[in-house]
Amino acid sequence: QVQLVESGGGLVQAGGSLRLSCAASGRTFSTYTMGWFRQAPGKEREFVAAISWSGTSYADSVKGRFTISRDNAKNTVYLRMNSLKPEDTAVYYCHADRSGAGDYWGQGTQVTVSS
Repeated sequence: QVQLVESGGGLVQAGGSLRLSCAASGRTFSTYTMGWFRQAPGKEREFVAAISWSGTSYADSVKGRFTISRDNAKNTVYLRMNSLKPEDTAVYYCHADRSGAGDYWGQGTQVTVSS
């Protein structure tokens, strides 16, 4: 069982930056692929970024602006978001996945970008 707790969301002006954090419970954090997804009002949840032992991946809409990183010693994954746009407004969810172990979601943190 993995519990995920996001933090760092808030209100920011367009062009600004935020850093989201996701703290995970458990002793096997390093074995999970960690990801960030987001869901805007009236839209489906969409992939944002992921990080695993093999590297990182990003949605085209955030490439060059967002950076995902992890600190396995702290059981934490981060999402640094720069050059934020109003269309980045959404609830951001942390996700943990490992083959054979299932996947887990956090409760989400709101990010609002004003124009």
